[in-house]
Amino acid sequence: MTASRAAATSVAQWRNWAGNQQATARAERPRDLDALVELIKTGGRLKPVGSGHSFTDIAVTDGVRVDLTALPGPVDVDREARTVTVPAGMTLATLNALLASHGLALPNLGDIDAQTVAGAISTGTHGTGAAYGCLSTFVVGLTLVTGTGEVLRCDAEHHPEVFTAARVGLGALGVLTEVTLRCVDAFTLRAHERPGRLADVLTGWPDLVAENDHCDLYWFPYTDRVQVKTNNRVPAHDRPLPGWRGWLDDDFLANTVFAGACRLGRALPAAVAPINAISARALTERVYTGRSDTVFCTPRRVRFTEMEYGFPRDAFPTVLGALPRIIETLPFKVQFPVEVRFTAADDIPLSHGYGRDSVYVAVHQFAGAPYEPYFRAVESLARELGGRPHWGKLHYRDAESLRPVYPRFDEFVALRDRLDPDRVFANAYTERVLGA
Repeated sequence: MTASRAAATSVAQWRNWAGNQQATARAERPRDLDALVELIKTGGRLKPVGSGHSFTDIAVTDGVRVDLTALPGPVDVDREARTVTVPAGMTLATLNALLASHGLALPNLGDIDAQTVAGAISTGTHGTGAAYGCLSTFVVGLTLVTGTGEVLRCDAEHHPEVFTAARVGLGALGVLTEVTLRCVDAFTLRAHERPGRLADVLTGWPDLVAENDHCDLYWFPYTDRVQVKTNNRVPAHDRPLPGWRGWLDDDFLANTVFAGACRLGRALPAAVAPINAISARALTERVYTGRSDTVFCTPRRVRFTEMEYGFPRDAFPTVLGALPRIIETLPFKVQFPVEVRFTAADDIPLSHGYGRDSVYVAVHQFAGAPYEPYFRAVESLARELGGRPHWGKLHYRDAESLRPVYPRFDEFVALRDRLDPDRVFANAYTERVLGA
């Protein structure tokens, strides 16, 4: 069967979620594994594209854009072994619902669930929690189609060097078609959200991180205020959030009202600092319980651009202490809070958390607002402190500057040379961060 008969072909413009990356390319939608292999073997560059939730140009291609949503694959839930195997193009939202129906859950999640499984793990997507690595640490098996069209089924025993690296592969090693993930029994989280002061967080953060399963912090620029969010496992779902309260806080205030405030701040920059102060002081304390994925993940309808860096965890006070000075020198105002999360060390070569416990600091700007001087200033600080940029968030690093902060960088590049000798999966992004 030819690729043309086994795949749907079109030419269309693609945009990412934030709207800051776009491309017009031939799009292919292979309907089976053979069609995908044949497409790869025809030569030329191609790039699989997920949900478009990366802010970098990691998914932009000047060749063929590959949509994997029509690619069939197993949906196998092993309740006894607590594993799940799914097509790599499945979204996290669909996966979470599937697991919940079987009394299972992923051990940890980020704060959105729109990404595909392949997109999330390939960029090192993470949540927060001192005992938890990025989502890729839950991967126990995967199927990868290499640049030569070879289909590799990988785990700790089969092609272990490929398995180790491809868990955060940047789309540079091949096309992920299936992923097997380690799960846990479904669990309930007790969420506690409260306002606080930056000075208290800067001195008390070690206890805050150590004493909670998951901890997330938001600092409001031009203020001394933070929002502290902790999630902890509890045995009973005994404090559900009333429907009206969830709509008011997570939908109306966090999306509708916040979007209006951002538009006002973009039109009237002088209003940004007062708006941030009002927003910070308007936060109220709330405590509620819920199914784990519904607590971890919240709707994000306000579009923005983002940079996020992983730092050695002890650098947290230095980074947060420097950010107010950086922001005060900018020629524009910063409208979004700064988000802080914590993760455990892992052993994945290009994971931001490789070999060290990390603190992640994410800076944002409202879509359409200037950001580059802000992000470059934060990146300058990050380079001084050994920071590693999130592969899916905006950054300006190249292979030369990244090699020193990733001890196994050259090992990954050598594996790419073996699996994709003709650079079928290369694009401008991988050429910049891995070398041409």
